[in-house]
Amino acid sequence: MKINAIITGTTGMVGEGVLHECLNHPDVESVLVINRRSCNLTHPKLKEIIHGNFYDLTFIKAQLAGYNACFFCLGTTSVGKKENIYRKITFDLTKNFADTFHELNPVMTFCYVSGSGTDSSEKGKLMWARVKGKTENYILNLGFKDAYMFRPALIIPTKGLNNTLTMYKLFAPLIPFVKLFFPGYVCSLREIGQAMINSVIKGYDKKILEVNDIKELALR
Repeated sequence: MKINAIITGTTGMVGEGVLHECLNHPDVESVLVINRRSCNLTHPKLKEIIHGNFYDLTFIKAQLAGYNACFFCLGTTSVGKKENIYRKITFDLTKNFADTFHELNPVMTFCYVSGSGTDSSEKGKLMWARVKGKTENYILNLGFKDAYMFRPALIIPTKGLNNTLTMYKLFAPLIPFVKLFFPGYVCSLREIGQAMINSVIKGYDKKILEVNDIKELALR
């Protein structure tokens, strides 16, 4: 099975890492990235669309058909944001992409990056976790051929990439300690990318993937 994937968020750490894995995987035939600004990368497999308004995909809609996977890595921090703003950026924006992709590519496998601690009940005390849970639930019930929710915690960056978050650079010396004593909270960016690819090719028995699930699926 060959994968033709759409990836969002490639100007961020997770999206860049997933894109790196896709471009180097023999089963990924083509990749379309949708960005507000260029990821400044050229590759025979890669096509990029620069689009300013992620809440209106009308002008690029014709270019989004014919793909069998979406690796949705676009996201933002909730720090300093009120719930209505965070919900618009997180739920409303993702819903717009998901609705469009489902209309054009209903046989698509949709992988969404949320995070460890996401609240599937949508009723917990943590605002970000409720909103992420609402987003996960919407995607899972939309009717894609398959959908997987990725919930990483601490991520080991891929060396040599450009968009590693400053937080990960500062805490890099502590990662071996956390990995040793709390292995269920640490996975690598490479494992996330490989797990997404394998979810399309091989599938997985769970729709919500915690860290240990991500690591297991990456090895299939």
